[in-house]
Amino acid sequence: MNAVVVAVGSSATHAFSKGTRERIRLLAGLGVEGDAHSGVTVKHRSRVAQDPTQPNLRQVHLIHTELFDELLTKGYEVLPGQMGENIATRGVDLLALPVGARLRVGETAVLELTGLRNPCKQIDAFKPGLMSALLGRAADGTPILKAGVMSIVVSGGFVQPGDAIAVELPAQPHRKLERV
Repeated sequence: MNAVVVAVGSSATHAFSKGTRERIRLLAGLGVEGDAHSGVTVKHRSRVAQDPTQPNLRQVHLIHTELFDELLTKGYEVLPGQMGENIATRGVDLLALPVGARLRVGETAVLELTGLRNPCKQIDAFKPGLMSALLGRAADGTPILKAGVMSIVVSGGFVQPGDAIAVELPAQPHRKLERV
């Protein structure tokens, strides 16, 4: 299966969910045009409280829709945009990619992965018990965070459902994605 964009979304406010859109515009070095998390410095409220001068490594949030399929088997119906992602994908194992992996999306957009989304208590406010469904354990006992990946915009452009996604891995050695 080819990797594709399933849905795109944005929100001008710091709401948990993002409304789906026909297309979004990615701006190099900033994020999604008109989105509350767009900017050179961090916009996530808890991180702003810690240090508002931190670089924004969370400009664009991506989730693989295969996660929605898994959650449905556990009794949680989740639709694109409801967990706050800007881009919902299918056909690429986002969680297995390393830091620095680049995703070429559509005609011109390029995203660089910076880390994992850290699930927070807002997830349980959205659907009680969902947070535990988004946390797994690897064979060695280390936690697996399944709530998507974060990225920065290297090259801007419009992104819409149906756009192809091509993955470019960084030079070795690869660094595993961690919370960002």
